[in-house]
Amino acid sequence: MARGSRGPPWRLRPLDHCNDDRQTISVQLQIRDLAVTRGGRRIIEDLSFQVSAGEALLLTGPNGAGKTTLIRTLAGYLVPLTGTIKLDGDFRDRDLREALHYVGHMNSNKASLTTLENLHFWQAYLGGSAATQAARDRIWTALERFEIDPLADIPAGYLSAGQKRRLGLARLLVAERPVWLLDEPTVSLDARSTTLLAGVIDEHVRAGGLVVAATHLPLGLGAARELRLGWTPASAAVEGRANR
Repeated sequence: MARGSRGPPWRLRPLDHCNDDRQTISVQLQIRDLAVTRGGRRIIEDLSFQVSAGEALLLTGPNGAGKTTLIRTLAGYLVPLTGTIKLDGDFRDRDLREALHYVGHMNSNKASLTTLENLHFWQAYLGGSAATQAARDRIWTALERFEIDPLADIPAGYLSAGQKRRLGLARLLVAERPVWLLDEPTVSLDARSTTLLAGVIDEHVRAGGLVVAATHLPLGLGAARELRLGWTPASAAVEGRANR
């Protein structure tokens, strides 16, 4: 099977794909006075922060601190008790869900489809056009960046745990969306795969995207802020320190 040609490094572009001007877009995620309950217990309370284009924010803290709850709330899967989640900038008039990629604990791969077919599915589902050479090149770039291109014709059900995780993460690159919400993205990844992921995230951030990632482990990013949850039952502090 012939690959699409390798293009220049991926850069975030406006949603109007007919425009070939590759200027970066402006986007900012704003959270104000957020409170979220699970099972009748307040997991998050009075939380405010913002993440701007070109930034990565790491959610850290002990088990049960609310990292997954926060990610799922930002993604729209949980409804907050109080507070607002707002996307400002070029996407201010759009539903946040149209502007984001969400990768949770589950890889969301279909076992009977090949690695390549899974990415074709996600590209179509996320609104990408599969009819152009650029779209086909994007899929092959995703395969290559996560080093699963040799597995393109292998059904996903036969992949190892780490390969399945890389396939789940590869969908980040098949359709352009500025906001990435990642919940424990390094689960099942070895050291090399974690380095590959860090490179993809760094490139997205440099291109003007923004990332919020829940993690227990260092991701090896060039730079990131940290929002540590769980210092006290009802508070969180944003620490602007580089992630090493």
